[in-house]
Amino acid sequence: MDNNSGQSQFADTKQLDSNGSFNFTTTNKNNNNGASATTTTSSGAASQNHSEVNTLPVEILNVDKLESAGPIKLERSKTERHRHHNILAEEAAQIFDDSISVQQKLKLLNRIATVKDDGTVEFEVPADVESQDIGVGSVGASTDPVDDEPLDATDLQYIPPLQVVMLIVGTRGDVQPFIAIGKRLQDYGHRVRLATHSNFKDFVLTAGLEFYPLGGDPKVLAGYMVKNKGFLPSGPSEIPIQRNQMKDIIYSLLSACRDPDLDTGVAFKADAIIANPPAYGHTHVAEALKVPIHIFFTMPWTPTSEFPHPLSRVKQQAGYRLSYQIVDSLIWLGIRDMINDVRKKKLKLRPVTYLSGSQGSDSDIPHGYIWSPHLVPKPKDWGPKVDVVGFCFLDLASNYEPPESLVKWLEAGDKPIYIGFGSLPVEEPEKMTQIIVEALETTKQRGIISKGWGGLGNLAEPKDFIYLLENCPHDWLFLQCKAVVHHGGAGTTAAGLRAACPTTIVPFFGDQPFWGDRVNARGVGPPPIPVDEFTLPKLVEAINFMLDPKVKERAVELAKAMENEDGVTGAVKAFFKHLPFKKPEPEPEPEPVTSSFFSLSKCFGCA
Repeated sequence: MDNNSGQSQFADTKQLDSNGSFNFTTTNKNNNNGASATTTTSSGAASQNHSEVNTLPVEILNVDKLESAGPIKLERSKTERHRHHNILAEEAAQIFDDSISVQQKLKLLNRIATVKDDGTVEFEVPADVESQDIGVGSVGASTDPVDDEPLDATDLQYIPPLQVVMLIVGTRGDVQPFIAIGKRLQDYGHRVRLATHSNFKDFVLTAGLEFYPLGGDPKVLAGYMVKNKGFLPSGPSEIPIQRNQMKDIIYSLLSACRDPDLDTGVAFKADAIIANPPAYGHTHVAEALKVPIHIFFTMPWTPTSEFPHPLSRVKQQAGYRLSYQIVDSLIWLGIRDMINDVRKKKLKLRPVTYLSGSQGSDSDIPHGYIWSPHLVPKPKDWGPKVDVVGFCFLDLASNYEPPESLVKWLEAGDKPIYIGFGSLPVEEPEKMTQIIVEALETTKQRGIISKGWGGLGNLAEPKDFIYLLENCPHDWLFLQCKAVVHHGGAGTTAAGLRAACPTTIVPFFGDQPFWGDRVNARGVGPPPIPVDEFTLPKLVEAINFMLDPKVKERAVELAKAMENEDGVTGAVKAFFKHLPFKKPEPEPEPEPVTSSFFSLSKCFGCA
């Protein structure tokens, strides 16, 4: 993001020390005397060079106390420099070798990967290296396609009633598809508790599901993610924010699975867990409770050779699969002390020291991905434990009454272009609003600006070609629009494509760049515009791209392909398909008897 205040700007480079903590090297590029000043600190130890890190609680400062007693090494760097990493095939393969020690893997990760200043991970693979040479070409690949039972063959009727807890971390867009899945599970007679952040309580309860609060503030999380683009901290001042949020989440998971309802006191004990990866401790709680877990997510988390991890930067296809292991391992390094503390103190489990598969990429855990296979087909190297279920829509339009002013405005002219960024904070809302207004004027389009959490839409004076909107269901609103511009959350992307709207994605973080690339590759939108590159010329170019009739034709074609999808049913079927419950064998037919009494079992359809 642009910084026009004239203050000193800092550039951060990160390295892993021998104990698995990040070393952050911060270079002051513009101090008063023109010289460079360098500060280095670490993501798990107190540093006298950076007082912000010292605000961490004592138990968090003592990183790796369960795994390594060695001191954390702090390194200094004279200048920020670009590091070119050559990954040798035999070195990369060692990441997946369980006989290699954690310390050796840490050294390897430090050689081949750099955490960039936006929180993403960058590494390079030599052009002549093939994915099979790296030793990851067949990991997780399906070796027995016969076992990949189609979801349509899954029987929804024979599963006994379960108490299911959903552990969901994120924004409203992350929570919404799980409300739809939970409601469908209830239709089949199961009890569903959705555990998420407290500000979504009314949203969950109104939908008819049970609610339990998880730790973590979604506004703080969203602000952190916008700044860092991924799950990894971009600088030392970010570490306390991220770790305190993670700790609150991780320590609340066990209670969400087994404690009574906080309002009604009704007892609850989870028979099964559904979770998304940012819950972090979900697999460990499932292990402690000895219940099955199914991970669902709106972005790819299972290694594949078809596209890289959304939080990585790697251009060579040979490194795509490796990118998942590297991101996974780096996230694990940042939270393993908290996870092991929870395992020891709350879950009564032994600490773990592994890197491989630490965050749920273990092939034994079923994964379901919430997107349309017409937009992103299931990769050929994903095995039978992985399903692409389709987008999961929650019907909000049927109960929505639009304000009269909006209806009249829509009727007064051509279909508008929607522009909004949901619950994501915008750093310079006035500047972004001005760019949006000028772009609509330049292209002679009417526009709806969604205020959201970002504070957009503060106009100096009203414009008749602009309508400022509060909350409105996308499944209703996008049908009234000719095109949409948004942040690229999976749910918002799905709603726009379902409404046959050409789409421009302005990604802030996480999976949003991934969806921007998918939309562009499908021909239904221009290349994504990262939020810190959001300019008037780029927005004008994007709007003109979306107004091309050929783009609209492709959007209509994709919408028709998605029309018959039912991602909610697909998710429920995937969940049932992988449960360890077996369909009961039919009882043997009783011997015929000469009796005038009819069979009660046959009468009630139980035979």
